[in-house]
Amino acid sequence: MEQHEITEILSRPLSQELLARDLTRLAYVAKDGTPRNVPIAFTWNGSQIVMCTTKNAPKLPSLRRNPQVALTIDTESHPPKILLIRGSVELDVVDGIPEEYLQMNGSYEMTPEQRVEWEAEVRSLYDGMVRIVVTPTWVKLIDFETTLPSAVEELVRERAARQAS
Repeated sequence: MEQHEITEILSRPLSQELLARDLTRLAYVAKDGTPRNVPIAFTWNGSQIVMCTTKNAPKLPSLRRNPQVALTIDTESHPPKILLIRGSVELDVVDGIPEEYLQMNGSYEMTPEQRVEWEAEVRSLYDGMVRIVVTPTWVKLIDFETTLPSAVEELVRERAARQAS
């Protein structure tokens, strides 16, 4: 997929709405060769998805071995709105708490007092974290109104061809 296509899709209002959500599902290949799919908080910085995890997270050796990942960001309502993203991860070990981690967890409902307590707890627990950074190399936006899954698009074309005959 060309970069201009990725940029165009990710610039659409619905994509921007989905990129402002709290959670994505991160799919990767685990150490034993089987697939994993884990929910994880994220933030969108305008060109990359950034997730943060502990330095001892079980997913890190797998991501180092095979950095290819897939992300799904979607809604719970019907029809679902779905943003599919594929890319490679870059892992960035940082001292302290990355600003993105504080930013992505700032969307949870907390009173100002709860926020201060939460941040103090986080800072006392982690001496550092790993930023998991994904640069999209392929994207698809599905809204079930103007865009459909590719298999459904194929069925629609086949039906139209049958009806035209």
